[in-house]
Amino acid sequence: MAVAEKARQRAETLRRDIETHNYRYYVLDAPTIPDAEYDKLFGELVELERAHPELLTPDSPTQRVGGIPLEEFPQVTHRTPMLSSTTPLATRT
Repeated sequence: MAVAEKARQRAETLRRDIETHNYRYYVLDAPTIPDAEYDKLFGELVELERAHPELLTPDSPTQRVGGIPLEEFPQVTHRTPMLSSTTPLATRT
């Protein structure tokens, strides 16, 4: 199997796993892995997409934040935008 094919399969597996963990965390409020383990999976996907830009897709978890929040969470407007820690400092205001 070619390296690119292995990378594509690994990226698909990581996306699927991360989506499952996002759903359990954000929607069900019932995570099954520690944050550090999730961060490791997410970081692996970021590095894989960086090494193989052709694998980057608009629906990748690296291109959006979280999932659908629980309905009991009220809407809040922050005075200062709440930015992801993965947002480059140059784009923050």
